[in-house]
Amino acid sequence: MTAPPPSRKPTRAELREHLVRTAIAGDVATSRENNLDHYRSLALRDPHYLFGLTFEGEWSYHEVLALMAGKAGVAADPGHREGPDTIDPERTIDAVEEMGERIAKVLRRGSPRIVLATGHPTGLLTIHLALARFLAENGATLLFPAEGWTYVGGLGRRRRIRYLDGVAMLEDRGTFVHTHEAAPMEAMLADERPDFVIADHGWAGAAGEAGVETVGFADSNDPALFVGEAEGKIAVTVPLDDNVLPRFYAPLTAYLLARVARSL
Repeated sequence: MTAPPPSRKPTRAELREHLVRTAIAGDVATSRENNLDHYRSLALRDPHYLFGLTFEGEWSYHEVLALMAGKAGVAADPGHREGPDTIDPERTIDAVEEMGERIAKVLRRGSPRIVLATGHPTGLLTIHLALARFLAENGATLLFPAEGWTYVGGLGRRRRIRYLDGVAMLEDRGTFVHTHEAAPMEAMLADERPDFVIADHGWAGAAGEAGVETVGFADSNDPALFVGEAEGKIAVTVPLDDNVLPRFYAPLTAYLLARVARSL
């Protein structure tokens, strides 16, 4: 598979075709069984699946499934319990456009203080790096709160907050690692509070829970940010497969940045 060059903004139709062809949306790798298991876990308030968020609503299993059908485009039929599942590419693009509008609005305020963070260094990092460069070039101040802060994570390993070109991640013995945990962002907010956060997983959840304006990316098996959006704690959640080959995100990134630029 060859992605369109990142310097060229695709049309909406081109982006839709690309999302489906690369399985960022459409028929995605995340199985139906995995999706439903995570929806049940959130309904049971398993902390691992809450991403640092608390909810006012009951959010039963069936309510979570209905929300995810509406926001991400997974199959709405509760009888569909195994096999493949989907993300609607139209919902992905709609959310990307809304995210772009939000980012542009923040930039128009003048000199916003922004934090970017990702729990997906092997996937979504590439989008965050491009956003960090764009934001810095357009008047934003990128913050580096709690740089070097360490803690013992859920697997009993000591991990550290480290930044790469303005994007916060967790580092474990020299390697950036995948994480759902909210504790790192909570430490960052205790050190310095930004005006705006662009993130995913617990980085986004903890920021939204603290009342910071937050936009984020989430896979179909990560319902917490979508529930947070439904309750007004997350401003925008973009549904997508969050761990395809990094180069496949280039057209989506170009589309997002063009949307921001057009709205400035």
